[in-house]
Amino acid sequence: MEVYCTRPRCPRPQNYFADLDHQTTLKTAQQKYCTSCGMPLMLDGRYVPIKLLGRGGFGAAFLAYDRRIPGMRQCVVKQFQPTANLTSTQMQLAQQLFEREAEVLAQLGNEHDQIPDLFAFFPITVQSLQPGQEDQFFYLVQEYINGQNLEEELVKTGKLSEQDILLVLQEILKVLKFVHDRGIIHRDIKPSNIMRRYDGKLFLLDFGAVKQITNAPTGSSTGIYSMGFAPPEQMAGGQIFPSTDLYALAVTVLTLLTGKEAIQLFDTYSNQWKWRTQANINPHLADILDKMLLPAANQRFQSAQQVLDALVENNTAQFIPPTQIPSKLHVSASSQAAQSSSTVISPSLPNIRRFSTWELLGGAAFSGFEGALIAIAVFSLINNPIITLSVSCVILGILIFAQTKRWIEKLDLIIIPVITFTIIFFLPFLRSELGIQQVVILAIAAALVSIAVTALFRIIYKLLSLIL
Repeated sequence: MEVYCTRPRCPRPQNYFADLDHQTTLKTAQQKYCTSCGMPLMLDGRYVPIKLLGRGGFGAAFLAYDRRIPGMRQCVVKQFQPTANLTSTQMQLAQQLFEREAEVLAQLGNEHDQIPDLFAFFPITVQSLQPGQEDQFFYLVQEYINGQNLEEELVKTGKLSEQDILLVLQEILKVLKFVHDRGIIHRDIKPSNIMRRYDGKLFLLDFGAVKQITNAPTGSSTGIYSMGFAPPEQMAGGQIFPSTDLYALAVTVLTLLTGKEAIQLFDTYSNQWKWRTQANINPHLADILDKMLLPAANQRFQSAQQVLDALVENNTAQFIPPTQIPSKLHVSASSQAAQSSSTVISPSLPNIRRFSTWELLGGAAFSGFEGALIAIAVFSLINNPIITLSVSCVILGILIFAQTKRWIEKLDLIIIPVITFTIIFFLPFLRSELGIQQVVILAIAAALVSIAVTALFRIIYKLLSLIL
């Protein structure tokens, strides 16, 4: 098993431990250390990083296994990694932002299924690469999501349709209403901070730049925003409001609707957004977006609920469950690499484990071997080829279905054929006139054919995926 070292500037972060390929060993191993720099690899004793997803801002994100959870649940470990040229004030602010994200996720994640859920937040102190010194690292653990953010989706599939845009507006406005009602302003709404899961469900990501306004109604912006998406009051470092997020959401919608960058849609000479000629949409929806984009914060909609009401009042939006509109969805596990600070997941659905190539081939061997034994036994009892084929296909279909649901896996793939073979061995009437060697040869041949067919379809699927 490959384990990735999380120490910044580690000369060789990839480590391989053959003993960890066994799940039992992985669960019980005390600790493993980087063979290059000596960094502990099992973070907090349980999280085992296996891949670097990406670096950006003040952090890095790693795909990891949680070895204390049955099934080795995958998760995302984010590490606070400030650059070396920061001043002490900047360093303090960056650490506060990282800790703030953990606080917000702990506060909101368990209450809303479209906001990241926090699993853990902890520091680790280790010996530095410099003799006689120590380094301290902070880690934040979130659930892994299989999907891609809207910025990636825009690059892959082109601009979104009006129907898709309405879905994005409806779903993110609901999340913003929840967040704003708790006195929190996100401050960094943009396409890369909205993730679409494999089933079409949308998530609002990256709460590292949130502004808590509950106890500070006159608080001002700290200058953290994304150029082109921030309204005037935020760029000027002034007081921010819920309408600040609504402005950024409208800009996000324009970029998704037109396929153009925000700077291409804003006319600096007239200080106005010039986008209507770039998109043909419902005039009522266009009016709503323009109102969200007004330069003065008090002229915009003052809450997410007001925008939702406007969409309904003008018959602009027909509320559609998000699972019905993933028309442009392209699943990409690597999406998290592009947004290292934004890899999050819904706590409401279990993580879906995909089958590896070895699991597919092992399952194919099991199905072929077991299918041959079942066919031999049924034919010996019935002596009718058509009935034998029908009964064998039904039983084999049930076994394959059980594999897809992971009711049968790992050692089961060996135990079940052994039991079946033992029964045929000790009950000669179940193998008709065949000798035990012939039964073994037929079963192995069926397993090899099944493996070959599965591998062929796997290759065809891969090729079609690359072409399409």
